[in-house]
Amino acid sequence: MTLVLENVSKQVEGQVHIHPTDLTLEKGTMNVLLGPTLAGKTSLMRLMAGLDAPWTGRILWDGEDVTGKRVQDRGVAMVYQQFINYPSMTVYENIASPLRLKRMPESEIDAAVRKTADLMKLGPMLERKPLELSGGQQQRCALARALVKNAGLVLLDEPLANLDYKLREELRQEIPKIFEESGSIFVYATTEPEEALLLGGNTATLWEGRVTQFGPTPDVYRQPVDRETARVFSDPPMNFLQISKTGGRIMFGEGQSASATGKLAQLEDGRYVAGFRPNHLEIKKHAAEALEFSTRLEVTEITGSETFIHLDHHGERWVGLIHGVHDIAPGEGLAVYLDPRHVYVFSEGGKLVAPAAYAQAA
Repeated sequence: MTLVLENVSKQVEGQVHIHPTDLTLEKGTMNVLLGPTLAGKTSLMRLMAGLDAPWTGRILWDGEDVTGKRVQDRGVAMVYQQFINYPSMTVYENIASPLRLKRMPESEIDAAVRKTADLMKLGPMLERKPLELSGGQQQRCALARALVKNAGLVLLDEPLANLDYKLREELRQEIPKIFEESGSIFVYATTEPEEALLLGGNTATLWEGRVTQFGPTPDVYRQPVDRETARVFSDPPMNFLQISKTGGRIMFGEGQSASATGKLAQLEDGRYVAGFRPNHLEIKKHAAEALEFSTRLEVTEITGSETFIHLDHHGERWVGLIHGVHDIAPGEGLAVYLDPRHVYVFSEGGKLVAPAAYAQAA
């Protein structure tokens, strides 16, 4: 059971929503679509489901061309951010509803509903109405109704976005277990890199309607193929800095330089762009070889256990994520430090030319 997108694109009134895309999703895999709002995640899901027809290309399901096939004939289940239950029906009847449409025997419906309800921890609540449930339980009910169909393709469009933190964490842990038991192809859309890392499986990063990279989630995170992928797979987005290589040194500006070791030593002399994630900026020097940069603090955001610092580095906007609570007045000059091992190097055109040393060692 494989879903294949061949040169699939989407246009609406002359505006490109999805650029030509090739993608292969295998049976029993979790596949995360990661990108900011309007990156094309929902548009791509609608093409997979058959809710929209592609502008170009075709969609194959287990080798069969289903491009023009009706969505109800494809064996697809979809759960949206705004989860929908039938308020007048019990939880049992909500879950059973897609099976009744198929006119399945009552005994088979009962067995399937109870099995799925137990999987979603809804067994004791089958006689309740959705409005008698908590938000997390209501979302579990919507998920159960999708899963009970035994669909080969399950599409989850930011299904946890409207839940509180605790419920999101619980369901994030449960969803990978659910998909492993079902054997279906799961596609999960999110704007949060942390969620992609927690879910595991594969990740496709999207930027302005393009799939920039697809592969095992840890690989995409550690070795993004270009600046767009690195920006998408970092929260807050990755910081960038113009650099150059001269001989055996990497020049970072402000007189800062580091030895060009490892893959950096193989680079030709010239101009490049350095990239580094916010959590790798520090306000204290911990590594002897750490580079020091003079910045101006613009804004401080304290979350309780961490502090986001928004910096101006000679006109470049940087964000640092610092552990602990730090009361620093905006407008002050602030020295920040960066271990060269955490620096990615991109070409001026945006392609990755050397991953960070720490990512290669991971």
